[in-house]
Amino acid sequence: NQTDVAIDGKGFFVVNLPDGNQAYTRDGAFQLSAEGQLVTLQGYELDPGIVVPENTVQLEVGEDGLVQAFVENDPIPVEIGRLTLTTFVNDSGLRALGDNLLQATEASGDPLPANPGDPGVGILRQGYLESSNVNIIQQITDLISAQRAYEMNSKSLETADQMMTAANQIK
Repeated sequence: NQTDVAIDGKGFFVVNLPDGNQAYTRDGAFQLSAEGQLVTLQGYELDPGIVVPENTVQLEVGEDGLVQAFVENDPIPVEIGRLTLTTFVNDSGLRALGDNLLQATEASGDPLPANPGDPGVGILRQGYLESSNVNIIQQITDLISAQRAYEMNSKSLETADQMMTAANQIK
């Protein structure tokens, strides 16, 4: 999808919540609202806002966040905005709000706005989405292996205990 954008590296997109606060997400599965704004799947507007003109046939998002639209048959694209990223000193200090949204806390530090491609900040990849880094099948296999190892160790301890009991009774 031409409105899908993945972050290759560090950073978060900024979205405006209905209550006026801001949240942060790595979910780049964007869509167009009825007004032509680039929004998240839940309908939250990006900050800064990007409005796609009517009759746009193609949208291009550069690695540096520059958003250009090809309108109707015009071969020259129109620059309609720039996607920015935000980083934090401590990403793990962000609080999860649900729906792939995070909120800044004292533990995360203040948001540090940046342009994609700046030092220490990721670049954008149009047409891609970030996927989970967990392989479910591998995790279940590892869990079963750990469970079997636990059962074997438990049996070994039980057998050793029985042997010690028998040895004590012989004396």
